[in-house]
Amino acid sequence: MEGIINVLKPPGMTSSDVVVWMRRILKTKKIGHTGTLDPGVAGVLPLCVGKGTRLAEYITEQGKAYLAEVAFGITTDTQDAFGKTTQVTSTDLSQSNLESVLPHFVGKISQTPPMYSAVRREGKHLYEYARQGIDIEIAPREVSIYKLELKQWYEREFPRAILNIECSKGTYIRTLCHDLGQALGCGAHMSNLLRIRSGPFKVQESWTLEEIEKAVSESTYPFLLPLTEGLDLPRVFLSTARANAFRHGLPTKREFVMTSLTEGNSRLEDRGLALETKSSVRTSNIEHRTSSRLYVQVIDDGELIGIGAWREDSLFPHKVFV
Repeated sequence: MEGIINVLKPPGMTSSDVVVWMRRILKTKKIGHTGTLDPGVAGVLPLCVGKGTRLAEYITEQGKAYLAEVAFGITTDTQDAFGKTTQVTSTDLSQSNLESVLPHFVGKISQTPPMYSAVRREGKHLYEYARQGIDIEIAPREVSIYKLELKQWYEREFPRAILNIECSKGTYIRTLCHDLGQALGCGAHMSNLLRIRSGPFKVQESWTLEEIEKAVSESTYPFLLPLTEGLDLPRVFLSTARANAFRHGLPTKREFVMTSLTEGNSRLEDRGLALETKSSVRTSNIEHRTSSRLYVQVIDDGELIGIGAWREDSLFPHKVFV
């Protein structure tokens, strides 16, 4: 069994809990998730099954989207609703006040990961230090916010807002909420969070655990997506001979790579500029990729056989699925 499952993780379960549950239901051990969601957070959690586990690093690197509720005037030690309140500040914050600072948090920004997080420092998770009351210095890191939009404003003693956020891997939404509160001078915490997209996987197309269990009990697997659905990368196609060469680690010249099976003998040489332009756009959310090395899905006879990388005028194997 192999493929990718777009799971709707419920609140109250860790990402690892979902993996354990799925291993039991599918009766297979080779399952892994593609990016941790905090136990209290619900939303899209792609799971890789079988050979799909070799795609986990690529899926993890793709952009994410969230709906986040922010509560202003109250700060907590975990920066979310599950922590202890550390400060309460009366505020006459308005919707326009919030809208005025949002543009400053779009683009590349610096974030300091929260102490209650899974980030490692000297072999231990930061939350382990926090639980022991040990305060250590944490280096800030750069993340990208592609979109930050106010969806709803709630006027009350402690105002709340719903934000639509698109961001890079590694972004802490609760830290973003906390930092918004600091910028507005009243403090804030993330009071609720739903991940609505992870890479190409959307919450509208996700499967609940109950739906998956019911399908398996009927010996059907409509939730199991093909590996090609997991990557927001262009696809290229190789002949049987060049596919065998790819599997053995050999590069293929550009003129022997097809962009579509329906194009027959139309080669990449004829449409190279168009494909490269499209590739540079579609890989922009994959943080560790560079413009000088464009990545593509390599297909042979309808099957994903690996990830290829363009270098100069040839397609080189980057990861091969044997």
